[in-house]
Amino acid sequence: MELDNTDKKLVTLLQHDCKKTTKQYAQQLNLSTTAVYERIRRLEREGVVTDYVALVDKKKVQRDFTVLCHVRLAQHTKENVLQFENQIKQLHEISECFHVSGDYDYILKINIGNMEQYRDFMVSKLTAINVIGNTQSSFIINEVKHTTAIHI
Repeated sequence: MELDNTDKKLVTLLQHDCKKTTKQYAQQLNLSTTAVYERIRRLEREGVVTDYVALVDKKKVQRDFTVLCHVRLAQHTKENVLQFENQIKQLHEISECFHVSGDYDYILKINIGNMEQYRDFMVSKLTAINVIGNTQSSFIINEVKHTTAIHI
């Protein structure tokens, strides 16, 4: 789908605050409420806008210990890949999982309360996945930039 400049501005507005009314977006874009409503519905229908969510402060829910865990599978078979990915999807501590190229096969973003909880997670859940060959963990010292918005 080709986005015009107004679509791009609207998507940017939605990414920064999706709780505004259609009328408020219309005022910002100098369009009618109906025109903005139709644009939003088209963006949703075409899959440009996929969801609306509430962002949670990790500190306030005691999940601000963030770990990037690199995972290498024992063997690179289709069965092992599917088994690993299915099991990872069941672990609520993992907020993101990327299948990557390079020395490791996956990078996991894990949000947990503290080092003790991470150790327990590794021992009782992650390394219990029998297709994992090895892991390497990097602990986030400071989050320099974090955004959910995609610049268009």
